[in-house]
Amino acid sequence: MAPNRPELVFAGLAGAVGVAAAAASAHGADERMWSAVALVALSHAAAFIGLSLAGRERQWMRYATLAIAIGVALFVGDLTLRALIGERLFPMAAPTGGVVMIAGWLGVAVAALFQR
Repeated sequence: MAPNRPELVFAGLAGAVGVAAAAASAHGADERMWSAVALVALSHAAAFIGLSLAGRERQWMRYATLAIAIGVALFVGDLTLRALIGERLFPMAAPTGGVVMIAGWLGVAVAALFQR
């Protein structure tokens, strides 16, 4: 089975952000914030590679993967802006991103349960 391109794009972007955040954390920037960004981005980069192999024939899997990507972007984007310029993406962006990621992962579970 060939991997799906959108998930690999998400993986590449998340991986690049994760490595950059880990480097920022290691070089004295806001270590706690950058470590959180690195953890979420790098773990989801690997997850997107796995999701790219899971198949997208099920509508639920497509929606779930998109929800995870949106959640990662909101969470990581908000923490990155706070670390760089001290401003939020918008109020409650990081918690909203976390909830959207959780919903996406639950969607993956539902898609797996009902996969034929």
